[in-house]
Amino acid sequence: MTPEQSALRKVTRRLLPFLFLLYIVCFLDRVNIGFAALQMNHDLGFSPAVYGFGAGIFFLGYVLFEVPSNLMLARVGARRWIARIMITWGIIASAMMFVRGPLSLFALRFLLGAAEAGFFPGMIYYLSGWFPAAERARAIARFMVAIPLSGVVGGPLSGALLDLNGRWGLAGWQWLFLLEGLPAVALGVVVLRRLSDRPEDAAWLTPAERAAISIRLRQEHEQCEQGLSVRQALANGTIWRLALLFMVGNAFGVYVLGLWLPQIVRDVSGLGNLGVGMLSAVPNLVAAVAMVLVGSHSDRSGERPLHLAVAATAAAVGLGVSASLGSTAVVIFGLSVAAAGLLSMHGPFWPLPSTFLSGSAAAAGIALITSVANLGGFLGPYAMGLLKGHTGSFRSGLLLLALMSVVGGILAVRLRHDPRLR
Repeated sequence: MTPEQSALRKVTRRLLPFLFLLYIVCFLDRVNIGFAALQMNHDLGFSPAVYGFGAGIFFLGYVLFEVPSNLMLARVGARRWIARIMITWGIIASAMMFVRGPLSLFALRFLLGAAEAGFFPGMIYYLSGWFPAAERARAIARFMVAIPLSGVVGGPLSGALLDLNGRWGLAGWQWLFLLEGLPAVALGVVVLRRLSDRPEDAAWLTPAERAAISIRLRQEHEQCEQGLSVRQALANGTIWRLALLFMVGNAFGVYVLGLWLPQIVRDVSGLGNLGVGMLSAVPNLVAAVAMVLVGSHSDRSGERPLHLAVAATAAAVGLGVSASLGSTAVVIFGLSVAAAGLLSMHGPFWPLPSTFLSGSAAAAGIALITSVANLGGFLGPYAMGLLKGHTGSFRSGLLLLALMSVVGGILAVRLRHDPRLR
């Protein structure tokens, strides 16, 4: 085994499980309002439109602070900045238990988004500093399996916490916010002790391993368009095409499912809190398997755009099936296919920016993509709330998501003609 191979094995074993855990906690705190809504909306009298706006306004705070947060991470180092992000978002996530009306809901969700800004693009930027391009889709897919697995873990857990309703004078949804926010604070402290900013700083690698992986990554970075400044990266047409694709074809649907899935499942199944939590885990479990398989195949083939197009098409089909709102089994099947398609896009997608950007330009470009994409995280849940309130059904909202996935598939195919991504 060469020093480079040995180093990659150690990096995979040490970093990916820990980062995976961090992102599970991150995504759970981002979307647990979807389970809280099973009680909170009734207790506080929130309409579908109010809930949809409150769930989505998180992403406005996220978008406003995304690029500056990721540039700060590149300047001060991932270890300190990720720790700061986690501690502040954990405190605000727990403070969601104090929501009393629409204004406090909107304010706390906005602040939660602002606090969390930079975490996800920071993780992608961080991984690009440890994994060579040929290994990156697989590593990103393994890391991002945390998204569906947060639903596998969080569904039953949130359902159980809701059943604490009335304990010590707190509603079940208050227990949910309190207890699911605290782990982020604790893990933020652990980050300071466990993460190394770059391979050169990793005492857990041998000198030969540090040298081998550093040289490989440096050679790849030198092949990128290092002449691009941060400003040029933010104005780059390819970056904007990637951002539009991910907003329309992915974020729009991912966050509607994340924030509305429990209510959709409750409507079609008629189950109680724990039953809804258990059944909501099924689409997420299917998506977790799909993410690993698609990310690995994309790395082996070296192809990205067609993998994205096929995944988007699968999402459109699944959403169309689920829009029938037929039997519980049919809806869960459709939602499982949709979740698998939407979430398996992450592995082939996120290596693309670092194929032609590096350094601060890469940090800015990745942050811009997530900023624009996460506008879909605001628009999608809000649109679903408006449509649900107007029609009394989830059907029109699910059909809208299917249409967005079709557009995303078309945009993905067109990436094959972009010279920067060849």
